[in-house]
Amino acid sequence: MAVALVATACGSGGDGGAAGDAGSPKSGGTLTFALGSDPTCLDPQQIQLSEGLTIGREVVDTLTDQDPKTLKIVPWLAERWEISPDAKTYTFHLRDGVTFSDGAPFDATAVKKNFDAVVALGAKATLGYAYLSGYARTVVVDARTARVEFNAATAQFLQATTTPSLGFVSPATLSRTPAQRCSQPPIGSGAFVVDSYVPNQRVVLSQRKDYAWASPLARHRGAAYLDKLVFTVVTESGVRTGSLKSGQVDGIAQVSPQDAPGLEKQGLDLLATIHAGIVSNLHASPSQSRPVLRDPAVLPAIQRGIDRKQIVDTLLNDDFRPATSILSSRTPGHSDLSSLIGYDPAAAKKLLDDSGWRPGQDGIRVKDGRRLHLDVLWVPSGFGPEQSILELVQQQLGGVGIELAVKRLSLAQFQPLYQSNDYDLFWARGTTRADPDILRTIFGSKKPPAAGSAQAGIDSILNDQNAATDPARRNELVEQAQRRVLETGYGIPVVEQTSIMGFSSKVRGVTFTAHSWLQFFDAWIAG
Repeated sequence: MAVALVATACGSGGDGGAAGDAGSPKSGGTLTFALGSDPTCLDPQQIQLSEGLTIGREVVDTLTDQDPKTLKIVPWLAERWEISPDAKTYTFHLRDGVTFSDGAPFDATAVKKNFDAVVALGAKATLGYAYLSGYARTVVVDARTARVEFNAATAQFLQATTTPSLGFVSPATLSRTPAQRCSQPPIGSGAFVVDSYVPNQRVVLSQRKDYAWASPLARHRGAAYLDKLVFTVVTESGVRTGSLKSGQVDGIAQVSPQDAPGLEKQGLDLLATIHAGIVSNLHASPSQSRPVLRDPAVLPAIQRGIDRKQIVDTLLNDDFRPATSILSSRTPGHSDLSSLIGYDPAAAKKLLDDSGWRPGQDGIRVKDGRRLHLDVLWVPSGFGPEQSILELVQQQLGGVGIELAVKRLSLAQFQPLYQSNDYDLFWARGTTRADPDILRTIFGSKKPPAAGSAQAGIDSILNDQNAATDPARRNELVEQAQRRVLETGYGIPVVEQTSIMGFSSKVRGVTFTAHSWLQFFDAWIAG
């Protein structure tokens, strides 16, 4: 089980906090941070993008928190808890005195209403709904005690309660429609309050002055240090870098590896982290209606046709690593399965030869009159080298006779295709979670698969690992799940998802959570 530090620092940010946290913290000021893309939704329970989850982490609190160094689960809004031996019942004893920013109390009834609301959202709450899979009910034992009951064992649930996807919002927020919840400021119990949201431009947060229940992992008590926290949307990587260099913003997301040396040379601070969870990958459709994907040789050939080391060496830097499994090396239960996905173009060609795919005049293979052509859907995330990575993958696969066409889409165009499995492949930057059950969220079926199918086999293992209460047995099943995903080719790992964040030297105290999202509660402005 990988329990190494989630956050590593480059530049002068020596302990995972921007600018090394030198000096005594002081209150006041505004920190402006440039995101690579719009969060698209502010409701923590519906957010799918890391940009939205970063904002959500500042606005909502959770029952528990997770130490980024040890991955230990610690109390937060729940002072303590009990888990039944069969992992079907979780009883939380809540701390007293917590309120939402509109004055409504946080109590066991609020826990029940929020969890019920996540389940009611269904697919709109992609992450939270998966975390509550098998949810039966929440029983309000008394004002300070909530008992969450499931129809089947769910070993992942305690860790899920650390995520903002299961964060709590006020009854006033829950009374809105799902669309209103996305577009209107959520009312949480967190250290910051959302003042305004202008889509594709900015989100403005302000300090909640009466905040008094920070996570025990925080470095101070009381209210946040910052008066204001402004997230501005700057989609072009070069423009973000220029904005940080010129002092227009105090921090930026998704620093391009090529820009990192120049920022450090100017005395700016960089924080880097390898994300726990699913690595950056080509995600294949499980649909049997895709004619090329029906051939069992194609996806394994793609798996062997990608030179991951060349991608890192050519396009990235030392903060990045070639993927060794579909789970990142920072994820509990990760297994190094490089032997299944190592670059071997000769093996890729043999797989295709044996399946009847013959090189055409232009080198692209043909079988029964059909070209070996696959479309990969791509929704740009603001990460500078992303397009270059896909172009290099195209080139590498072309060398073994596979034609890959990249289709650039907006998120709105992509989502219905994803929900209906109407694609060959899509580029998935990665999905962050410090628990291996993220495999079930991403690679589990959206609907019951055909009996005996490869997808049914994967589903069975994924469900079994979630029901396993013995940690050793769960790790065995997690390794089996990783193997099946790789062997079938439903997930084709490329590189471990890595984020480099850049900051002005006057910004102090910014850290990464265990989920690799930035944490601004302890942030302050020096000088």
